[in-house]
Amino acid sequence: MSPRPTVLLVLAAFVLAGCGATAVPVAKKTKARAACRAHRHRSLVTRRNGFAVVVPRGALAHTRPGGRVLARFGPKNANGAPTVFGVLGSVVTPYCEPTWFWVQLPLRPNGITGYVRASDVRLLQVPTRIEVDISQRRITLYRRGRPVLHATAAVGSAATPTPTGRYYVNQRLLTNDPSGPYGPGAIGISAYSNVLTGWTQGGPIAIHGTNEPSSIGQPVSNGCLRLPNAVLRKMFAATVTGTPVIIHP
Repeated sequence: MSPRPTVLLVLAAFVLAGCGATAVPVAKKTKARAACRAHRHRSLVTRRNGFAVVVPRGALAHTRPGGRVLARFGPKNANGAPTVFGVLGSVVTPYCEPTWFWVQLPLRPNGITGYVRASDVRLLQVPTRIEVDISQRRITLYRRGRPVLHATAAVGSAATPTPTGRYYVNQRLLTNDPSGPYGPGAIGISAYSNVLTGWTQGGPIAIHGTNEPSSIGQPVSNGCLRLPNAVLRKMFAATVTGTPVIIHP
């Protein structure tokens, strides 16, 4: 995060499937012998492609399949962006049909996960992945497992560090002032500052542009990752909502 927000972030007009994410057809039960173990967890984490689910009408996140409700989500988030969850795995029938998805949630505490019913969401395959190396102050964007963009970034200061862990891109936002502290736009991440808990919407973390180019490569932000505006535009255009984001110390 940069200084306390002074510009309005406006939802970038996009359709998930039109930005590179591909809808994944659900397996259909056939007369063939069952191929999966009922209620088995299947990992959907790979280094080549990620997975996400979009929420068309709303969904409940549970602590476990059929368990206590953790949170309720509508089809759009607080910024008007479509609600999306990063997917870690699925629970399947003997015919490999998903009944639940194990998903990352854009909530505190960082790294929280839950389960959503497969019937409430739509599964998408995501070809991109972002890796952040805080010590090197580097961001790399991958497409289908291959690096396509490297960039030096400003990272969180010692007092307001960038949180580490595995997250995902939960929204893509444009600013109404490209010359402001966020530059032309922000790639929202499902992480929150572990320090600035009283900020608007809980202190969300993002990759964004900047009006302080001299800060690039320095540990000076309030937790967000700043890129030169020209680089931010390239990453923004190439990044799909639902993209896994792995932040290393």
